[in-house]
Amino acid sequence: MTAGDAATAIVTAAVTAHAAGAGSAADAPPRGIGASVPPTEARAKTEGTFPYAADLWAEGLLWAAVLRSPHAHARIVSIDTSAAAQMPGVRAVVTQADVPGAATHGRRISDRPVFAHDVVRHHGEPIAAVAADHPDAARLAAAAIAVEYELLDAVTDPEQSFGAPPLHPEGNLIRHIPLRYGDPEAVGEVVVEGLYRIGRQDPAPIGAEAGLAVPRPDGGVEIYAASTDPHTDRDLAAACFGLEPERVKVVVTGVPGATADREDSGFQLPLGLLALRTGCPVKLAATREESFLGHAHRHPTLLRYRHHADAEGRLVKVEAQILMDAGAYADSSAESLAAAVAFACGPYVVPNAFVEGWAVRTNNPPSGHVRGEGAMQVCAAYEGQMDKLAAQLGLDGAELRLRNVLATGDSLPTGQAVTCPAPVAELLRAVRDAELPSLPKDAPEEEWLLPGGPEGAGEPGAVRRGVGYGLGMVHMLGAEGTDEVSTATVKVQNGIATVICAAVETGQGFTTLARQIVQETLGVDEVYVAPVDTDQPPAGPSAHGRHTWVSGGAVERAAKMVRTQLLQPMAAKFGMSTELLQIKDGRITSYDGAFSTPVAEALQGKELWATAQCRPHPTEPLDAEGQGDAFVGLAFCAIRAVVDVDIELGSVRVVELAVAQDVGRVLNPRQLAARIEAGVTQGVGAALTENLRTASGLIRHPDLTGYALPTALDAPAVRIVRLVEERDVVAPFGAKAASAVPVVTAPAAVASAVRSATGRPVNRLPIRPSAAVASTGGAANS
Repeated sequence: MTAGDAATAIVTAAVTAHAAGAGSAADAPPRGIGASVPPTEARAKTEGTFPYAADLWAEGLLWAAVLRSPHAHARIVSIDTSAAAQMPGVRAVVTQADVPGAATHGRRISDRPVFAHDVVRHHGEPIAAVAADHPDAARLAAAAIAVEYELLDAVTDPEQSFGAPPLHPEGNLIRHIPLRYGDPEAVGEVVVEGLYRIGRQDPAPIGAEAGLAVPRPDGGVEIYAASTDPHTDRDLAAACFGLEPERVKVVVTGVPGATADREDSGFQLPLGLLALRTGCPVKLAATREESFLGHAHRHPTLLRYRHHADAEGRLVKVEAQILMDAGAYADSSAESLAAAVAFACGPYVVPNAFVEGWAVRTNNPPSGHVRGEGAMQVCAAYEGQMDKLAAQLGLDGAELRLRNVLATGDSLPTGQAVTCPAPVAELLRAVRDAELPSLPKDAPEEEWLLPGGPEGAGEPGAVRRGVGYGLGMVHMLGAEGTDEVSTATVKVQNGIATVICAAVETGQGFTTLARQIVQETLGVDEVYVAPVDTDQPPAGPSAHGRHTWVSGGAVERAAKMVRTQLLQPMAAKFGMSTELLQIKDGRITSYDGAFSTPVAEALQGKELWATAQCRPHPTEPLDAEGQGDAFVGLAFCAIRAVVDVDIELGSVRVVELAVAQDVGRVLNPRQLAARIEAGVTQGVGAALTENLRTASGLIRHPDLTGYALPTALDAPAVRIVRLVEERDVVAPFGAKAASAVPVVTAPAAVASAVRSATGRPVNRLPIRPSAAVASTGGAANS
């Protein structure tokens, strides 16, 4: 066995142990669809045995370090790697000149070099990478690379990007979407305007990026990383390495959280290059600072709105301008902009809508896919407009919204009919009618948890309570013509089922769902979900609730095919169709009860398997006027936020968030509740604390000390008051995506509640203390 083979065996064993050890259902009593089956990896994570990429090791391992730009915009005059290459323990130094294949890469638009070589376009952009015998030697060697820069003016204001010199050969404009719907001359009796700014939220995963690359005897390479879309990562890597895709294999390790940070190939490509150059396994474990500098963030967005309504508060027209800061490279900005423009009016009936949307390049940190991208930014803006309309008309905020909510059969401003369940009015009434939390004056002073209470810096008398609402919507699966397809294989041997599907478990619960599906369909208790790698057929990225729908649908179809194989001989023996046999509680029983046998007995000595695909109905790109059936399905959420605000200091405490959500069907109650609570908490972070600040394009605090994530002490009380189970008939199981829509809705609801408490407009997220200081005569209730 070669060193490469040995390393591969060690790494593969670790990944397989993670999948098999976490996937057993033998000791888990709950089973099947609708049961609160524990997450497959829960025990391993609790015991600290769950292997992440940072835990992997191989014989002859080298360590990698990446040199990153300290500037936001500069011309590279020269790169001298000689001093680094001569340092003890250094095995290789690579720059863009050493990239044998494609000069650029990109998940949607190929515009990003593996290493900057002529121009640096953002702070932290990779310049070179080093492999050495020890991580310290690698870091010292990277620091010894001499780079001569000619500083250039950084374009950091997206509004200035239109007239600035091109930052990229393809220009500064990534996409422009003009949406035209209805009568441009329509005018309402009441008009309100607003300017809104949404900050840069970082996904801030618990585990920073890490990976291991192992060279193969055939001249290829295997990459072990927390990829969320391994087949796309493989194809990008193969193109840059100048190899056929078959000679590059991506093996997915444990994923410690995933949004934008797992979609950046900038950590994987240097690893593969160094492994190919040295012929040795190479490992890279990013520091927290490198993690902040390297991966993509939520798009900072500037939004201008004008809402027209009649005297009764019914919307007449919405006009909007949406400007998204993509940072230095395109990434997913075109798709994020499409969601922002399509959902610019929110889950409301708007007969006339005129929206202009732009995504532009700047020298700011890169932006990309973060849960609810595009939809979250516009939700904060259109809900701010609804609050303004309610105040102008003297209406309660919930009542104004109820007069305008979308329902099944209505149309989006893109012209697409809403054919899926859209119980928006029911969701809003549920949170409106839920009991409010008690006021703090009803509790002893020592129990107060107020931002200005006895333990705070302010006075209790300065605290005001506010109640606000948010209605949000997201699309599920890909959009605008994306070919959504997933393939799964289900095998049963010796009474044990194995699921093979390249759907990556990122914490959304796919492996648990796959177990539930097989248990429900085949009556088998022990179900294992195989580790994911690119030797399997592709299943697509882990985003937009895809895997519940397409991968779960593929698993269900494969399991049903195996079920038919199992039941067919029995049905033929008794002269009946397989539909007259049912599997329940581990037994196969005929419709009349005359025949019954344990599933385990029927499977004895048999090896059954089937492979199936799931492909939802196709969509189409938005046309030149922003029209088209661009989305497969939609999900909705209503949140009522209750906050306490110290109107003198501007400090905010979220007392409670009451949530009602359109979920289609509850597949795992406990897991669903956890996903909703996590999404709400992420939204509260975007509303109050999370803002990756920059100065002239430079990230000011690339660490978890300066970037304020909500902790367990900051997490609000989340009360799920209604889960509407109105099944979407075109979705497998009828279920809808659950994680993104509370992230989208929570920031808008919190901002609405702060407006209620202070009388201030609150047009920026996260909310600054100065914006939460009450205006004179603010209409806040104490």
